[in-house]
Order: sequence, then C-alpha cells, then structure tokens
Amino acid sequence: MDLAFTKEEQAFREEVRTFLRANVLPDTRRKLVEGRHVSKDEMVAWWRILNKKGWGVSHWPKVYGGTGWTSVQHYIFTEELQSYPAQPPLAFGVSMVGPVIYTFGNEEQKKKYLPRIGNVDDWWCQGFSEPGSGSDLASLKTKAERKGDKWIINGQKTWTTLAQHADMIFCLCRTDPSAKKQMGISFIVCSMKSKGLTVRPIQTIDGGTEVNEVFFDDVEVPYENLIGEENKGWDYAKFLLGNERTGLARVGLSKERLRRIRDLASKMDSGGKPLIQDAAFREKLTACEIELKALELTQLRVVAAEGKHGKVKPNPASSVLKIKGSQIQQTTTELLMEVIGPLAAPYDVHGHDGSNEAMEWTAQIATNYFNNRKVSIYGGSDEIQRNIIAKAVLGL
Repeated sequence: MDLAFTKEEQAFREEVRTFLRANVLPDTRRKLVEGRHVSKDEMVAWWRILNKKGWGVSHWPKVYGGTGWTSVQHYIFTEELQSYPAQPPLAFGVSMVGPVIYTFGNEEQKKKYLPRIGNVDDWWCQGFSEPGSGSDLASLKTKAERKGDKWIINGQKTWTTLAQHADMIFCLCRTDPSAKKQMGISFIVCSMKSKGLTVRPIQTIDGGTEVNEVFFDDVEVPYENLIGEENKGWDYAKFLLGNERTGLARVGLSKERLRRIRDLASKMDSGGKPLIQDAAFREKLTACEIELKALELTQLRVVAAEGKHGKVKPNPASSVLKIKGSQIQQTTTELLMEVIGPLAAPYDVHGHDGSNEAMEWTAQIATNYFNNRKVSIYGGSDEIQRNIIAKAVLGL
C-alpha cells in the first residue's frame, strides 16, 4: 500500500495552507492556539468564509454543495484545519445531521435544511445523551407520541454541546415503547424556539457553559420533521456516529499541540536548563510522537481503503482511530501541564459569556487538561468502541 502523497495532493495541501493564512483572523487563531473560547460570531463569520469558498460542506455529495474531493484531499483539508489551527465546520450540522438528511431524508427536507446548514443559517445541536442513557444510548426514555399531524415530545437530554447557541436540535425519541429498545426509536428534528423546550446550562470547571440540559415538556413538532422512517432512528444514529468517530482521531490537533509542547519546553527552566533537555521528559514526548505517527498511518490506511472501495458505510476501524486519538489528546494535555507546572493555576476572573477569558494562557492549559477528560467518552466511550472492534473488526 502506497501511503505517500502525490505531487497534486501536496499542491492541494499548499493551497489549503495559503487560504488559511489569508482568511483566518490572527486574533481568532491566537485564541485557538491558547485554548481560549471563540465567540459564536467569530465562528459563524469564519464558517461562512469557508462556505463562500465552496469548502463549507466539502465531504457532501456535489449535488448538495460538496467539492467532489478524494478521500485523501478530505484528510489533508481536515489535518490542515486542525494543525493551523482553524475552527472546523460546525460538526452537528455539517458532519452529523446533514449527512443523515441527504442520505435518509426526503427531497423537501433536503431543500429546506441542507443549504441552511452549509451557510450556518441554522446552528444545530445534538439531542442524544440522557441522564442514565449515555453509553447505553438505546435505553433512552425521551418519547414522541404522534397526535394527528404532530409529535408531542416529553423527556430530557443532557450534555447538549453549545445548545445555548442553537436554532435546531436533532433528537432520538422513543416512538414505539413496546418494541425492542433499538427498534422503537425515531430521528426527529425540532426548533429550539418551540414552546415547552427549555435549555439549562451545566457549568464546567472553567466557568463556561459549553454543555447544557434540554427539557421537553409537551413540545409540539410537525410530523414532517421525522427524518427517514418511523422507528428506524437507531440505524441513522449508528450511521451518524460512525462518521463522527473517524474525525475524532484529530491527528492535526495533536500535531499542533506537540509542536507547542516542544516550543514551550525549550523556554521553560528545569534545574538550570531548558526542560526539553531533560531525558525523562524527552522520553515521554518522543513516546507520544511515535504513538501519533502510528495513529496517522492507521488513519491513512482507512482513508486509502475509502479511496479504493468507496465509503458505502462507516469503517468499523474508525473505532480504533477514536480510542487512540482520544488517548493521545489526553496525553498531550498532560505533557503541557508538566511543561508549565504551577503556572497552570487559574485566576478567578470570568468573561462576559461565563468563560474564563481573562486568565493567562498558561492557566487555560489547566482547564483544557480537565476538559479533555471527556474525549474518551463523547462519540461513544472507549469501552463501547472496544466492543465494536471485537465484533466488527476481530470477529469475536
């Protein structure tokens, strides 16, 4: 298997880099490098620049606004976004609900939702997890009952990322309580402005409100907001999560962090010399770099297989990428903490949106360290991913 990039692919990488240098605002990039919060307005403005370029929904079919890129080009584009860094397109719309709609939705739904997703006219959030139904998502209790031409939804979702910004939510709801738990679920989209829908923030350790609880109390939703077939929502959820897990390896993000670790370690004093010269630290850093290179090669194998055979359905090997990618992301935050040591102590000063914007960038590393504990949970916990690997990859 040849994993080397062609001249055309290398030229494409340079095109992406040139575009990022010309279009990402320096202040926004600095916030991303330092792990600070980027405002909704900053994110939307950048995503609309991407969409105007024709890269906002790059992996969608061309008929719906996609680029027609090869799997390798998509890989390069994602890696460069993460490495620069620049904010990737809003995953809840572009990578999650969008592909579900153009794959399983009807023509009216495609015309209504897809253009708005691409231009971020609608900000989407994900209504999957519930109290007591996280990794065992099929045990969810939020129910949707059909009454005439409407659904009446009651229940609660939790850990709903950026729901405070959202215009729309896509939900898994139980529509047949008598069926086997995976078979009685439907995929329904809903306006966040619906009567009876309440968003309550969950404050995280950095003082921010990235995640939320969402309550449904007799929320009326048009029946036509059902995506695909009734009681087939579990199939659509597996399709969505398979797409999500491939991107969660975040090789480019980890590369950027390791570059930063090396730079900081060359400046931080340890026993009268730069930390980068400490043998024990260098051993840990090198081990992480080797693990990342192995992950990158594994991801390239998955990409190469897609290019050769097409992406008929999500590759179960994406679970390998998800597990290892999560572990490496956590290791990089641990190394960053080790580099700056006591300088990571946070300040108790908060920005206007509830986030700790006024803290020094070194203190932000501490909150990123704690925040990155979640990466081995979202998108399917590591334990669930190992079950998928055992069954779908190893045939056990």
